[in-house]
Amino acid sequence: MSEFHEKNVQEEVSELETKSATAARLFDIRRIIGGLFALYGVIVTIAGLTASDADIDKAEGVNINLWTGLGMLVLGLFFLTWLKLRPTAPPTPPVEK
Repeated sequence: MSEFHEKNVQEEVSELETKSATAARLFDIRRIIGGLFALYGVIVTIAGLTASDADIDKAEGVNINLWTGLGMLVLGLFFLTWLKLRPTAPPTPPVEK
C-alpha cells in the first residue's frame, strides 16, 4: 500500500509542477505589458485617425495621438514578439538526494 501512496504523491507533485509552469507562463509580465500597450495603442491610434483639425492645431500641428498610439502599438507588439520567441522556461524540479 505504501508503494501505491508514493505513486499517488509523485503524480500529484508532477501535476502541481505542470500547473505552476502554466501559471508562470500565463502571468509573465511581458504578456501583461505587451497586451496593455497593444490595446491602448490601438485605442489611441484610432483617436489619432479621427482627430479634428482643432485637436491637431492644439498640438502645434502634430497629430500626437496618432504618433503616440503607433509608438505604443509597436512597443506592445515588441513585448508580445519577445514572449513568443523567448518563452518562459519551466522551472527545473529539485534534485532528490
